[in-house]
Parts: sequence; structure tokens; C-alpha cells
Amino acid sequence: MFFYLTTLSLQKFIKEDVPVLPESTLENEHFIVTEAWKHLDFLCKNYILSRLENDLYNVYSNVKTSKELWEALENKYKTEDAGLKKSVAAKILDYKMVDSKSVIIQVQKLQVIIHELLAEGLVINEAFQVAAMIEKLPPLWKDFKNYLKHKHKEMKFEYLIV
Repeated sequence: MFFYLTTLSLQKFIKEDVPVLPESTLENEHFIVTEAWKHLDFLCKNYILSRLENDLYNVYSNVKTSKELWEALENKYKTEDAGLKKSVAAKILDYKMVDSKSVIIQVQKLQVIIHELLAEGLVINEAFQVAAMIEKLPPLWKDFKNYLKHKHKEMKFEYLIV
């Protein structure tokens, strides 16, 4: 949404309040500047509102300015981001491969989870990714798992996948 507002040159309205003009400003000029700001703020606010789900639209439609709307949405979703990080971290910790499914499909699923972790800003070094992938191998792969664990040379994640 921020990128979209930037392309429309409206991003400043989510950060700025109504401009305060000096008292020496002519009344006509003051009116024009204020009304132009209100109009562009109205557009900005409604571009944001138009992208919300109907239920959220009803909750936030009474907000007066783009800045207030943006701050309210940031407060709501930044809090949820912390929960999302914990949720994604829990996914990798809880993930278990099973013998009844294709290992390739399960490895791909684990790769997606690792990608989600990285996308959320949770940095995991490559050695940890390799160790996690090895530990997640299904029970029937026990011998291969032990072989991989006892290799003396450090393995790249991509090589392990292959």
C-alpha cells in the first residue's frame, strides 16, 4: 500500500498533519491550501480504505485522516507481526516428516517454512538449516540421517536438498 501511495504521490499524507500556515497568509490562499490538502488526504484515506476487507472498512471508515488510519492499521498489524514470527518459528520446530509421504514433498514443505522464517526477518544460518533438515528426516531414513550427521565436511543447504 505504501508503494501504491508513493506512485500516486500521496505517501506524505500518512505521516503529516494538516499544514499550519503563517498568520500572514492571505485568507484566500489559506483556504486554497487547506482545501487542497483535505482533498488529497481524502483521496489517500479512501485508497487505503478501498483495499480493506468489508469488515475492516466498517471499523476504520470513521477515522478522520490518512495519518490516523495508517497509524491505527500499523498498530494493529505490527502487533500481529510479532505473533506471526512466533507462529512461523513454531512451524519449523513442530514439523515432523513421516514415512508415509514422499520425502521430496516434505522437504519442499520444509523449504517453504524456512523461506517464511527468512521473509519474517528471522535469520537462520545455513549450518542450522542443514542440521534442522537432517533432524526432520523420517524414521525410515535413520541410517542416512546418521551418515549425514557424521560427515566431517560442512554441507551446503542446496547440496543437502539435492
